[in-house]
Amino acid sequence: MAVKEYFLPQSVEEAVSLLAEYGPELLVMAGGTIAMPLINEGVSHPEIVMGLRKSGLDRIEKTNGSLSIGASTTLTQMLAQKHIPMLSEAAHNIGGWAIRNMGTVGGNLFAPPPSGDFSVALLALDAQVIVANQAGERRLPLSDFFTGFMTNALEMGEMVTGFEIPMPKGETAYLKFGRKHANTPAVVTVAAQVVLEAGNVSDARIALNAVADHPIRAHQAEKALIGSSLDESAIAAAASAAENECEPFTDAIASEWYRRKMVPVYVRRTLEKISG
Repeated sequence: MAVKEYFLPQSVEEAVSLLAEYGPELLVMAGGTIAMPLINEGVSHPEIVMGLRKSGLDRIEKTNGSLSIGASTTLTQMLAQKHIPMLSEAAHNIGGWAIRNMGTVGGNLFAPPPSGDFSVALLALDAQVIVANQAGERRLPLSDFFTGFMTNALEMGEMVTGFEIPMPKGETAYLKFGRKHANTPAVVTVAAQVVLEAGNVSDARIALNAVADHPIRAHQAEKALIGSSLDESAIAAAASAAENECEPFTDAIASEWYRRKMVPVYVRRTLEKISG
């Protein structure tokens, strides 16, 4: 069935107004790297589509100790920013140039696993998601946004408009393991941020992707690091904890068994990058 109406709002206010008017029948599309393949393959048949590329959400701003990113900011734009190097590295690990030129930061939230490798970096950075409707906007931790496989905390009439990311206080590292060197789906992706005070870990965030229904925080692995000097035994304990708390799956890329076995390997390697 062909698209009957296509809207290109010039502002967030116009976009949320259209979303309120048409409801779930309206397909909200930013870069189209997720939606268009489904449409072209006949899986999705939207009649009403709204594109966000003219809505003013393609921005990157550093203010008051945080980085603000608009939802329709492309991954190519993220490559060029220097404020948080891990975000540039995450963008570099997603697809090729064609995908990065079209794919957006906001759209990456809705990528089914094993995709979503930008979101795992945002998760390790303790990002907040900004969502808006006609009544205004609200913020929620990215860790609360994901609720299950292809489900999220958006309420009726809401859309993602951006992200607020605290500037990292500690050291960060990002590793993605796939079957190929580049432009490959993940077997496992790990992003981490570790804060050391007086030689001991005071805070830690470890995020995993491609080993659950959505990007997840490895909370038990984080707890294993707190108070340690980020030595070999603490890193080994964190890696083991991450293996136990992930919930991997089998697909054409890797088996559940293989993914689970790779989690501690790449958690260890990620933390060793930070420990030096």
